[in-house]
Amino acid sequence: MNQAENFLKNKLNDRIEKALLRKLTNASLPFDFCSNDYLGFARSLELKSLIEEQSKEIEGLKNGSGGSRLLSGNHPYTEETEQFIANFHHSETGLIFNSGYDANVGLLSSIPQRGDTIITDELIHASLIDGARLSNAERFKFKHNDLVDLEQKLKNAKGLIYVVVESVYSMDGDLAPLQEISKLCKLYNTHLIVDEAHATGIFGEHGKGLVVELNLENDIFARIVTFGKAIGTHGAIILGSENLRNYLINFARSFIYTTGAPLHNILAVNCAYQLLAKGDETNQITKKINLYNQLINDLNLSIIPSQSAIQTVLFNSNESARKASASLQNKGFEVKAILSPTVAEGKERLRICLHTYNSDEEIINLVNHLKTFQ
Repeated sequence: MNQAENFLKNKLNDRIEKALLRKLTNASLPFDFCSNDYLGFARSLELKSLIEEQSKEIEGLKNGSGGSRLLSGNHPYTEETEQFIANFHHSETGLIFNSGYDANVGLLSSIPQRGDTIITDELIHASLIDGARLSNAERFKFKHNDLVDLEQKLKNAKGLIYVVVESVYSMDGDLAPLQEISKLCKLYNTHLIVDEAHATGIFGEHGKGLVVELNLENDIFARIVTFGKAIGTHGAIILGSENLRNYLINFARSFIYTTGAPLHNILAVNCAYQLLAKGDETNQITKKINLYNQLINDLNLSIIPSQSAIQTVLFNSNESARKASASLQNKGFEVKAILSPTVAEGKERLRICLHTYNSDEEIINLVNHLKTFQ
């Protein structure tokens, strides 16, 4: 075995010894409290039917795009969809990327320059971290949702300053204090970037996001909206000014050097937004969140309070979180344990995702089983 293979084997064995080896699984349990399909669009027969119906109306619908959007992979329908989504989210315009990861890496790697400063919440998603690492700008983290620490970092920042947060954090499910952060950014002439991945579909009228709910659209430099969560499809869009869109087309490597999404994927996104714009799913998921919170607050469990579809029950070790997850899965509840080092040691947890298709009875039964962990 060569040296590279030995390196791979040793790293994997280390994960095995620590019971941290990740594996792909196709297992499916009766009660889904795990997926990010908050509004049920990924399984929606209505959405599937709408996609099939509208696919007949698009001329030149191919299986693939045939190249990058700068070569042969663009289509008028894609640009119409971008503007449709931008209008929905109260933005001037937007640019679609093949994934949220591509969007975040492309945005942060291309815009901040040497001599500039990126300041991020310590709990931002890995894609934002990776994008910032690819930039030549100085990078600093501030304590999670800590405005005092953020302001201290702002005082010491140089060049053009970019503050990067998530409106809803993917592991804790809590919200960023966007109004207060926005005020600080204005005070220090800073550019605010907000990832709305887990707020889209949940907050704001018809799920337009937390930024729109708080009327902050004009105070945000860039928003990232992903389609693989509540939208139930795949891809992402960066929302902002026409200048931002044109800049990304010219300088974001994860946009320039990749094959454009096939048109049927763009169609699926467009149709999902049509349903979101006319439907009542946001109100439905809010009722499920309120029911869960009402029930869980009566228990003596360590939780992180959350108004979002992401809920947590904290444990103090990987082993205890893993055992709790296994216990729930044995009862048919698809609930996964999130272990360190993905989360901080001592803050291992069950990550519970709520959906419009979770019946009230399922939520009540889940909470009843959580009682055993008190």
